[in-house]
Amino acid sequence: MLLDEYREKLSVYQELCNIVSKELTEHIKQSGIELNAIETRLKKEKSLAGKLARKGSKYQSITDITDLVGARIIAFYNEDVDRIASIAEKLFVVDWNNSVDKRKMHQYNSFGYNSLHYICRIPANLYHDAEHPEINEIPFELQMRTALQHVWSAIQHDIGYKTDIETPEEYHRNLSRLAGLLELADNEFSRIRSDIADYRRRASVMVKNGKFKEAMLDGDTFRAYLKQSPFAPLNKKIADITAAEVMEADLMPYLAVLKSLDMKTLNDVQQMIQNDFDDAYQLALYQLGSTDIDILSGSIGLQNLCIVHILKSGRGRLGLCQMFNLVNGSSPNNEMLANIIMEQASRLSFMSE
Repeated sequence: MLLDEYREKLSVYQELCNIVSKELTEHIKQSGIELNAIETRLKKEKSLAGKLARKGSKYQSITDITDLVGARIIAFYNEDVDRIASIAEKLFVVDWNNSVDKRKMHQYNSFGYNSLHYICRIPANLYHDAEHPEINEIPFELQMRTALQHVWSAIQHDIGYKTDIETPEEYHRNLSRLAGLLELADNEFSRIRSDIADYRRRASVMVKNGKFKEAMLDGDTFRAYLKQSPFAPLNKKIADITAAEVMEADLMPYLAVLKSLDMKTLNDVQQMIQNDFDDAYQLALYQLGSTDIDILSGSIGLQNLCIVHILKSGRGRLGLCQMFNLVNGSSPNNEMLANIIMEQASRLSFMSE
């Protein structure tokens, strides 16, 4: 009888499956949480028949079977599992009596089963089908876990491991050690992400307050530094040569160039601006003075500063080629550009200092 009812309502179960998938996908995307995967599935008739053969006496009605429709959300971090659970609690009606947080069991061998399991229903204010009002009464299972928990669970299933009673002590001990390592890794990934977020906040404040000597040169500090437009004065002075317009450009590729020039802190970049500003302008004046160029890249100031710094430090043609390779990617044209720059710079006073 339960199988007959399942067949009759198959289209309703599929509709429920689609709704759950759509709502979870949309709301998690809006939250900005990065996922490893989100999966929904409708239990196949063969699987249901097997379950009823094993446990059929437990079920009086088809709605007693809570996993006909199932969803699994695989996040990267433990704290994101909690955030997803919060989203689910706002979206759906959670049956707390039949839901379980297996993460709180704290069994030494339970890592692979550490999912957060909710039994839910779709509230009528979220979705209602007048032709099938029963859709709001059908329960579905929602599993939430981390990627490492999911991998471990899949491995356990693949090797047929269930309990220490079914597994020789030697293998059970080895599996438990691995479970502990994966649980430690899960916690460490969360801790590292939190530490990096804290560092980025501190770096932003450091740069904002002008503490350039304390700000190590890296992606976070350089990005915050660029928000202060440190190369804008040189860009404007160069643009005034031909009354050109300066177009915005991505300067992040120059981070690799600055680091290749042994710059360690933002103060080193500041010193380069102060020491090489006039010579970078003179190089631009030589390059543009006899032209009528009316559009310039926003990278012109930083590029010329790097060129002057490279040449003053004796890195010569090889250093210029390396700079162009880092910014533009490896190309035979980079050597030609380096030769042109060397010829231009050879006529300027800073090369004879």
